[in-house]
Amino acid sequence: MKIASLIAALVVTSALTALGQEGVVQDVKHGAKKAGETIKEGVETVGEKTKETAKTVGKKTKEAAETIGEKTKETGETVARKTKETVNGTGEKAAETTRKTHNKSRKAASKAKAQTTEEQTTGRNSNRPAPSPTP
Repeated sequence: MKIASLIAALVVTSALTALGQEGVVQDVKHGAKKAGETIKEGVETVGEKTKETAKTVGKKTKEAAETIGEKTKETGETVARKTKETVNGTGEKAAETTRKTHNKSRKAASKAKAQTTEEQTTGRNSNRPAPSPTP
């Protein structure tokens, strides 16, 4: 009987060990499952945050591009306006210079004509004999 008791004790001990190990395995499985779910939730959260960030970056980039486009357009319009003003100013100055030159030329021509006429008149008188101082 001692041998039978010993065998029974060994069988019971083996059964308890197996059941104990089964509980540990179940605990490990449950812990792994929970860890997997936590990781999955973390990945989903990261994915959502990445998507939100990408949308925000896209929106900000679009706004920046629109602002740059507006500023470029304004700069182009300003350059065009300033160029036009410069061209118009140069044209007015050129016209003014032309008028002044024309007036100066006309005055010079009038003066020359007057001098020529005067010289001709004076020349005619010089062809006559000068009156003698004594009669």
